[in-house]
Amino acid sequence: MKVRFRFVKLGKIRWTGHRDVARMWERGLRRAQLPVVYTGGFTPRPKVSFGLALPTGHESVAEYLDVEFATADLDVVSLPARMSAALPAGLDVTAAVAIDGPIDSLQESVTSCEWELEAVGAPPDEVAALVERALSADSLVITRERKGVSVVDDVRPAILSVRVIGPPPCIAEGYVDHSPGAMVVAELAVHPRSLRPAELLTALSLPHSGGLREGHVRRTYQWIQRDGARREPLPLGATNAPHAEVRAS
Repeated sequence: MKVRFRFVKLGKIRWTGHRDVARMWERGLRRAQLPVVYTGGFTPRPKVSFGLALPTGHESVAEYLDVEFATADLDVVSLPARMSAALPAGLDVTAAVAIDGPIDSLQESVTSCEWELEAVGAPPDEVAALVERALSADSLVITRERKGVSVVDDVRPAILSVRVIGPPPCIAEGYVDHSPGAMVVAELAVHPRSLRPAELLTALSLPHSGGLREGHVRRTYQWIQRDGARREPLPLGATNAPHAEVRAS
């Protein structure tokens, strides 16, 4: 059987990279003594498939992965608690559901991500004006890195929605900053190439002499758009756990 998990990445563990998180999950599955299916070959690996990589330093309450198990009798209801106990502080599983039949990979099926980010460098009214200008533009051309090479891209099609929701809170650990800023909620496309929050701020900053920089960033949703409908990667009826808080290190 295959199970899809939703988990959060909060607190200090945001500074660990995607590969480190994958290794933490592999160790956690062994610690929880779950019957994971392994690949064949000289170096067997657990059959675990992650979704879109989260940039290092960003938090998330909407991370996903698929795990293949060697039994169809697994108690899926208990999996969020079992895996949360086996993972480091800051990684907590909030839902799990058994997947019946073939499904597209998370990286193929997710079409956009929603982010909550702090835009540092201008007060909310100025950031709102930059957002309005960007959304009304036909194109927004920026230079960004692609496999170590600088490329010029029009990122306007990847900006699906942006709105300013107010001034940033000054309580996020490690992000206390006396510079002016604004909290922004944005939905950004991931195909044909993901637009990162930092690249969004670069696009918004084009006419702004000082530029905008990232403060606190959190991924809040991943969306699948299909046949005119939008849904999250876990289907309705997923086993939900209480929304996780950061556990003490």
